Amino acid sequence: MRAFFFGLGFSSQAAALALKTAEPGISISGTVRTPEKADALAASADHVHLFDGTAPGPTLGPDLQQASHLILSIAPGTDGDPALLQHRADLEAAQNLQWLCYYSTVGVYGDFGGNWIDETAPLVPRNQRSDRRLSAEQAWRNYAARRGVPLTILRLAGIYGPGRSAFDKLRDGTAHRIVKPDQVFNRIHVADIGRVTALAARQRLDGTFNLADDEPAAPQDLVTHAAKLFGVEPPPAIDFDTADLTPMQRSFYADNKRVSNAAIKRALGIELLYPNYRTGLAAILESEQP
Repeated sequence: MRAFFFGLGFSSQAAALALKTAEPGISISGTVRTPEKADALAASADHVHLFDGTAPGPTLGPDLQQASHLILSIAPGTDGDPALLQHRADLEAAQNLQWLCYYSTVGVYGDFGGNWIDETAPLVPRNQRSDRRLSAEQAWRNYAARRGVPLTILRLAGIYGPGRSAFDKLRDGTAHRIVKPDQVFNRIHVADIGRVTALAARQRLDGTFNLADDEPAAPQDLVTHAAKLFGVEPPPAIDFDTADLTPMQRSFYADNKRVSNAAIKRALGIELLYPNYRTGLAAILESEQP
């Protein structure tokens, strides 16, 4: 297996680690935006290439052309998906390409007033970011169909994990308890993203799946629980209507839904490692202990 990642970020690094554990001898290559990130990842990947999406990456062609498994984790721009825009010729030259994976978002569904939804729900995204994701999903479906290659689209809920959790926000003073009545979110631990990606890659899974936890919950509940585990007082509750939020932060609260993960668990025959924020936060805190 030769895996290539467009975007070796938080989720992709977890997937790369899971693939290396499951597939000894696998080749891992991918892209980052800055030389500093390339240096930081030099020990965990065979080749790390610079690619910012605005122009072809000068060095990644040979690795991409040899890829058997391609994981895409770069946000689309106004013109479309950067990998398709800048490296279609290299993709066409990848004659051993066996599987594609695209990391999308549950934001493509829009708002459902807190009701449960699954992959059959209508797609009514509420912002430009999610609109672009939806267009990119279809672009990759079209490409995969033309190549005759299976494609897994994972619609991810809010991602958290070690180094990117409520504990970090409590430490640096940026944690807030924003209260909007009846608002809930799903989340997904980064280790579950890595594990699911590796399992899907090995099975060459085909289809579109939600990847979210079992228990959508109010955002303030997570902060309160993290503070309790951390042994500190939670920040004061702030009413959503009067909260000092940026337009982007406020836009996340426009969608209110409970996202079912039954399809991906059924397809892979698994349960999640961290089915709710309580188990996920407990594991993060334990990993931080000396």
